[in-house]
Amino acid sequence: MKDSYSWKTVLTFGGGTVLLLFLLFIHLQQGSVSVSAATMLQAIFNPQDIIEHHTIRYLRMPRAVMGILAGGALAVSGVLLQTITKNPLASASTLGIHSGSYFAVVFASVFMTTTSGWSGLIIAFTGGVLTAFIVYTLAGVVHASPVKMVLAGMVVTMMFSAFTSLLQIFFENETAGLFLWGSGTLVQNNWNGAQFVLPFILIGLLVSMIIAKSLDIFQLGEDVARGLGQNVPLMRLIAVLVAVFLTSVTVSVVGPIGFVGLIAPHLIKLFGFQKHIVIILGSFLWGANVLLGADVLARMIDSSFSELPVGAITAFIGAPWLIWLIMKKRNKQYSQKDTAILAGQLHTPTLQKWMMPILIVIAIITLFVGVATGNNGMELIQTFQAIFFNQDSFLKNMALDLRLPRLLVAAGSGVLLAISGYIFQGVLRNPLADPSVIGITSGAGVGALLFLYIGSVSAVWVPLGAFLGAIIAFLIVMALAYKTDFQPALLALLGIGVSAFGSAVIQIIVVQSDMAVASALTWLSGTTYATSWTELIYYLLGPLVILVPIIYVVSDRIHTLALGDDTAKGLGLGVVKTRFYLALLASVVAAASVATVGTIGFVGLIAPHVARLLLGPVHKKLLPATALLGAVFLMVADVLSRTLLVPKEIPSGIIVAIIGAPYFLWLMNRSNKWKF
Repeated sequence: MKDSYSWKTVLTFGGGTVLLLFLLFIHLQQGSVSVSAATMLQAIFNPQDIIEHHTIRYLRMPRAVMGILAGGALAVSGVLLQTITKNPLASASTLGIHSGSYFAVVFASVFMTTTSGWSGLIIAFTGGVLTAFIVYTLAGVVHASPVKMVLAGMVVTMMFSAFTSLLQIFFENETAGLFLWGSGTLVQNNWNGAQFVLPFILIGLLVSMIIAKSLDIFQLGEDVARGLGQNVPLMRLIAVLVAVFLTSVTVSVVGPIGFVGLIAPHLIKLFGFQKHIVIILGSFLWGANVLLGADVLARMIDSSFSELPVGAITAFIGAPWLIWLIMKKRNKQYSQKDTAILAGQLHTPTLQKWMMPILIVIAIITLFVGVATGNNGMELIQTFQAIFFNQDSFLKNMALDLRLPRLLVAAGSGVLLAISGYIFQGVLRNPLADPSVIGITSGAGVGALLFLYIGSVSAVWVPLGAFLGAIIAFLIVMALAYKTDFQPALLALLGIGVSAFGSAVIQIIVVQSDMAVASALTWLSGTTYATSWTELIYYLLGPLVILVPIIYVVSDRIHTLALGDDTAKGLGLGVVKTRFYLALLASVVAAASVATVGTIGFVGLIAPHVARLLLGPVHKKLLPATALLGAVFLMVADVLSRTLLVPKEIPSGIIVAIIGAPYFLWLMNRSNKWKF
């Protein structure tokens, strides 16, 4: 056993060091200017005042060193978070800490004078601590389950991403250059960045090594740790603060780079190391390898060296790694009880009786108010007179030719997203399922962008790309779900992995296609801007007229599947085939929405929850109510998007996220107090 341990140590640290030196050698040779190996070595050990040596010493070496330091810091942060939360999937990216730090820096860039140096670090640290507190609280604090923690991190990430995109769209000049940085980049023009982060990372690493033995004890269980005299709350606080501090240091200089803190610690643990002092040091070394290797790969993929964000590459690699970890630990870490985040039911039979007429009236009122609302505010009487009595032809044309089709597009897209979420939640027995959570939305987005910017085809083919992307994502998710027996908790986590992979591909496409930042963020956030009768007729009419009635006819099978596989089989239902075809329908209708308004999340998650809250979990009118709520939700978002900050417009998807994320987080917080 001693020999085996020695070989593991040599392989981990010796092999890791050799790999790091090899990657460093390749990294220093990469660039738009070709430099020979001899020149590179001479620049390091015997520098001269020539352009080739200055290029190596002041452009390429700072970037490589920053990659080593940032990768190591993020890996150590992941070790601390995984131990202290008892969650093998924990890292700064999966818990949303990156998004909070990034939002804080962007916010400060807009409303404060400087975000460099100390001020940037303090701002990023404050945002990270706030995010960690929110996620930890919502997940249930000490009794937080791994699934809830990652789901809370996902929703908090979506919420802060919406806030960040809003700032970047409306303050494009103030946040110029932050889009690439926000995707994670190691670009350095001098040694200032590396010199700034070095002492802080060393301090964080030193503190981590000091508490390593206490972490070993903590891992035995909190009762054991207390019995041995350890102050568990203090230990938890120190570990979380150090993890957030290390994350904030890297975010303040290179932006949010995800998944390094997830990959590196697990690589070390796969070798069988259990002592935290070894795990911390080994993770630092292999975290540096992961990030430096990702940067090498990014520059190999982009031969023009126009800067492919390294954060997108780490997500591209890390998302499959996350999926593999989930599949590997599916029988040990997760169970059905982890997803008890269900809306309750209003015990008011009279109100339930009148709920459908009330929702129809609300939808009609919302439509008319939207048609009558513009830059001059709400003009109900003037619009009514203009439409029905032709008193103002300009206002009539504005209402019927611009506002009405846009609202109908929003309503149609809301219906499709809500129905898609309803189907996924039913057939997968997962109250957390919706097209964005499961990964269908990001798959459709990848397909649409690939057709539009890589294939150089006409925009009329974008829906086809969205459909193909959604179907591919659907097949991947269903294949993984089949292997896990469609366990709700696992499926939610697998969907996060698929979504992360799709988002990474979208980031790469946006940067590579030189898409304008504001327009890219607007499309990625989801928007009803400039939609017309054309989008309604060509993209939405078919699914609404053909697929929605079909879904309504077979909706009783969704209720049957919700009873459980054994019961459904006993009732004569072909469970696998039914689940597959219903989920396929859900994917197709979601793809139609993405092709029309972009990637809008939360509608398919919130609308079914609210419908169940109003009507109960098995009401016969649940599907129509869900559809109406989705339509109202997105129409309200459309009206708010064009009236809150006149004459500027907020993407509807951001409005939905700002409204939907707090609601989802409230549901999650409520589930910590109630038992279902």
